[in-house]
Amino acid sequence: MADGIITVAQQKGGSGKTTLAVNLGVALAAAGHSVALLDTDPQGSLGRWFMTRIERLGAPGLEFATASAWGVTYECEKLRKAHDFVIVDTPPKVDADLRPALRAADLVLIPVASSHVDLWATEGVLDLAARERRPAAIVLNRGRAGTRLAGDVAAAAESLGAALAASRLANRVVYAETLGQGLAAPEAGNGSAKAEIAALMDEVLGLLAEPG
Repeated sequence: MADGIITVAQQKGGSGKTTLAVNLGVALAAAGHSVALLDTDPQGSLGRWFMTRIERLGAPGLEFATASAWGVTYECEKLRKAHDFVIVDTPPKVDADLRPALRAADLVLIPVASSHVDLWATEGVLDLAARERRPAAIVLNRGRAGTRLAGDVAAAAESLGAALAASRLANRVVYAETLGQGLAAPEAGNGSAKAEIAALMDEVLGLLAEPG
């Protein structure tokens, strides 16, 4: 069975890192895996989501922890011993502080909203991941099917030399709404979002199962 540490990273803010971490984490937990979320972003969005989830549901279904940039390695190893998956949410920047979170990862996921600006910001993360010899995959987020921009971004992403996830998250209001409610989009009963997240989870499990 595939397991491991998944670091979600992107230089540009507002790319959907926390949304990706939350939805992937909840999906893995719903599939019977033991999951821990690790927030290394000083903004604390993941932590606020988690506390809202506890208030709403009582039992969150996942573990949550925080760490400074340089405490990531220790915290990841501690969480890994007790969980199948550790998902790390990182600050929107690319510098030396990001390297420990990349170094700890078995897979780096880079969300890219359907914007060339987001795509340009991806190169720094890919460069650092390559230096740490960590596999990375770009996940297109907030895409609009059939638009020329989405096609351009997808083509440019492939040209960067990183894996481009076949699974994509569409531009759905439910992702933002559920984040503020302490939920994941599939928990709101949105069938389309549920299918997207399930497909992404399966793809991530496949990538983790590939020999390093």
